[in-house]
Amino acid sequence: MLKFELLNNDTATENYAGTHARRGELTLNHGVVQTPIFMPVGTYGTVKGVTPSSLEDMGAQIILGNTFHLWMRPGLDVMESFGGLHQFEKWDKPILTDSGGFQVWSLGEMRKITEEGVKFSSPVNGDKLFLTPEISMQIQTTLNSDIVMQFDECTPYISVEPKTKGQLTTEAEARTSMELSLRWAKRCQAEFTKLENPNALFGIVQGGMFENLRQESLDQLVEMDFPGYAVGGVSVGEPKDEMRRIMAHTPHRLPAHKPRYLMGVGTPEDLVEGVAQGVDMFDCVMPTRNARNGTFFTRYGDLKIRNARHKTDHQPLDVTCTCYACAGNSGVSYDQGGRSGFSRAYLHHLDRCGEMLGPMLASIHNLHYYLNLMREVRESLDVGGFGAMVARFKADRARGV
Repeated sequence: MLKFELLNNDTATENYAGTHARRGELTLNHGVVQTPIFMPVGTYGTVKGVTPSSLEDMGAQIILGNTFHLWMRPGLDVMESFGGLHQFEKWDKPILTDSGGFQVWSLGEMRKITEEGVKFSSPVNGDKLFLTPEISMQIQTTLNSDIVMQFDECTPYISVEPKTKGQLTTEAEARTSMELSLRWAKRCQAEFTKLENPNALFGIVQGGMFENLRQESLDQLVEMDFPGYAVGGVSVGEPKDEMRRIMAHTPHRLPAHKPRYLMGVGTPEDLVEGVAQGVDMFDCVMPTRNARNGTFFTRYGDLKIRNARHKTDHQPLDVTCTCYACAGNSGVSYDQGGRSGFSRAYLHHLDRCGEMLGPMLASIHNLHYYLNLMREVRESLDVGGFGAMVARFKADRARGV
């Protein structure tokens, strides 16, 4: 089941050009999601270092699971015994699972792609495996994810073909990849229907850095009438300007009455820009990955806790933040007179000592920041203030910590 209701658009006024930003509500089998939304990534059935209750407290409405890795471990027999991923990881809200295509892409020369599917050796135990569009649909049906992604080939920015390896992917190579993904999309749709999966299947627009190929992919996927659409093949090593060029071209051309998902993106600035280009849904490992490396996202810019200047700093990470790391149990931001949470000095100490609590608190803070940013975006769209919100966001982030 999927129902998408468009609630509001960012419209132009006499003094404001307007954008493609929109406010929506997405109803799935396990709950309702307010969009635009950021989706925390739970690769192995867990968002690293964060409990399900903490995710709920910070406002997470939908999270991701990884088809490829859950197929490897714990395996479909275990997943089937729990009736799917929700009960296994104790998350009762919606889940989106990727198809495994990106993980196969990341194997590089360790995999062999044919029309039928992809052959590769398991990174877990070396077993010879074969992943096809049909098998991807079967795995995701067992996982019972609310949103299922088609199996696709992620077109690389840098070619891996023997004759052009190390060079920019050519238009001909991107076309071959895009057309393969389209054929796989049809097979995914047929298998998804055959399995009588009650959830929703999204098609994925590919085409590399070529707008004409993106448009061809989009047009053919729209003809297949998927319940929702994603833009894939970005944030795969291309320069930021190239990614933003595709962001500016593709999302707003997708059907207005269906949800739009930009895969694997990105920084806070990328999310705000993506919303302006008409994107409804985002995911990225950046909040938790950067947290484990001591980098915090804050309203006033990024903070690297390993810098020596934080050793004696009594301030919280972000005086405006109400996450547990910044505000403790009070849930009241520092500058509102509430009890602050942990100091920068303490977080610096945890990082230097390699204590587990350090990346846990960092992950809580970063995810809270991303989810709160999307809440502020939604609230601005509700009242027709998106342009002003974006201006404040940019000014605050440029101020620095």
